[in-house]
Amino acid sequence: MQYYAVSVEGELRLAVKADNTVHDLTSAHNNLERFRDLANVASVMDTDIDDVAAGLLDEAVKLSPSVLDGPLRPVVPDEVWAAGVTYEISEEAREQESTMPEMYLNVYESRRPEIFFKGTANHTVGPDEDVGIRSDSTWDVPEPELGIVLYRGEPVGYTIGNDMSSREIEGENPLYLPQAKVYERCCSLGPNVTSAATVDDPHDLEMSIDISRDGETMYAESTSTNEMARTCDELVSYYKRHNSVPELAVLLTGTALVPEEGFSLEPEDSITIDLEQIGSLHNSVKRV
Repeated sequence: MQYYAVSVEGELRLAVKADNTVHDLTSAHNNLERFRDLANVASVMDTDIDDVAAGLLDEAVKLSPSVLDGPLRPVVPDEVWAAGVTYEISEEAREQESTMPEMYLNVYESRRPEIFFKGTANHTVGPDEDVGIRSDSTWDVPEPELGIVLYRGEPVGYTIGNDMSSREIEGENPLYLPQAKVYERCCSLGPNVTSAATVDDPHDLEMSIDISRDGETMYAESTSTNEMARTCDELVSYYKRHNSVPELAVLLTGTALVPEEGFSLEPEDSITIDLEQIGSLHNSVKRV
């Protein structure tokens, strides 16, 4: 099942797509307004989010599939974290940009992965909203990633994440990573949360990105999550170690799709990320 935040007659609703039919879960239970509410019920009942949703389908109002044409941010996380250098290509790209390239090779080959704080809910945007590029940076790129949605530290689903990054700032000095990664509109999430039970294998999903400018494709490439050097379970394990995890979080798992050196996003660029079994996330770009 896939869970969306949608607007119906101006009201926020939690919708679920099951067997190609869209249901308004909020209509079946007024306390289910957001994905967080559904995850909380499943946690209290010690069951799966799909089981909770399935039990409400008969009472839920059916919605037109067109309501999914303009989905809102599907999950509003307390925190977003991210893993870095989980694909060989990202290790190579960060070596190229950095004044200390050897440190990225060490991370790629080491036992411990790189896990860093990406932001809070106010740093994130949803589908069809603007992602940001920093005004003090001239080399900015999107990073399309599989996102793991966690409730009280346990994976409950997957989404698409766009980890916006200033390669100029990080390349100048790796200690500037927080400024390269954490700023206004630095992360996009969507278009839905696809339940863990719905995704056959998170390590075997085709992912692609298209960046266009004035209708012209500037960069387009694809990969598979089977190229990851780490597993989702491994990344979640390190994220949780000695960490007071929030109620609702998203952990981004790294990227293999990095535009070549010399390309930088500009305002009004269009970014589309497609991820097999989950969907398509589109955002435009603005300077912040």
